[in-house]
Amino acid sequence: EAKVVLVEFFDPACETCREFYPHVKDIVRESRGKVRLIMRYAAFHQGSDEAVKILEATRKQGLYWPSLEAALKEQPVWASHSQPRPQLIWELLFGSGLNMAQAKQDAASPEIAKLLAQDMADVQALNVRKTPSFFVNGKPLKNFGLDELKTLVADEIKVQYGS
Repeated sequence: EAKVVLVEFFDPACETCREFYPHVKDIVRESRGKVRLIMRYAAFHQGSDEAVKILEATRKQGLYWPSLEAALKEQPVWASHSQPRPQLIWELLFGSGLNMAQAKQDAASPEIAKLLAQDMADVQALNVRKTPSFFVNGKPLKNFGLDELKTLVADEIKVQYGS
């Protein structure tokens, strides 16, 4: 129901995305319900498409956010750019309550492949060239940086809420 929508195009294997994630979470939390975060994928790195499929499979079981956080925490282990091993994400999820057999089936589903294809089509349409890339109520973050993102969000909160 938030009037400010923060869309982040990210790549689960992107180090900058990993570094920005806690800050983006803080922006949303500190907005007290005025900002809604939508995570979209820009699977630019080798193996990222597989990581996306795994993450989306966890969403179907209500475990997306803890799975994303586990994948980002262990990103240096599985996301080596010279030899990515996104299948290691499955190992990170043992003990999370995830039904592994169902998740693996879901990860291979046409539904999740379609979602990734749509995000990548939107990446092209919006001319997203790097991750993370941000849009606030459709306005792109033109100059990349945390302070710039905070300013763009704060400005849009003022426009939408008058405070």
